[in-house]
Amino acid sequence: MNSLRNKVQLIGNLGKDPEIKTFDNGKKVARFSMATSETYKKEGGEKVTETQWHNIVAWNGAAGIVEKLLKKGNEVAIEGKLTSRSWDDKDGKKHYITEVIANEILLMKSEKSDSN
Repeated sequence: MNSLRNKVQLIGNLGKDPEIKTFDNGKKVARFSMATSETYKKEGGEKVTETQWHNIVAWNGAAGIVEKLLKKGNEVAIEGKLTSRSWDDKDGKKHYITEVIANEILLMKSEKSDSN
């Protein structure tokens, strides 16, 4: 059970192209937003779709996969863990963010497979 304490699995679509940063030591980080949607019917039968946006971060090897394969609109499966952090901006205001640190990334569909 210990391995299930902080585990996230999501399937969704990228909201924009990933941002890739390479550090002086050669390590990479990729950041992107991902949307997941849930559809249900209200009591009166009206269909409703709710979309949630998630901040995804991938490091090193996973960042290399993101850099090579992912772009806006791609459907991907992500497995990772939730993290939260805070920082103070230049005006001293505190900001908070929750992110998914991706351990595994799987491209669900690609344009090549869709067009063939």
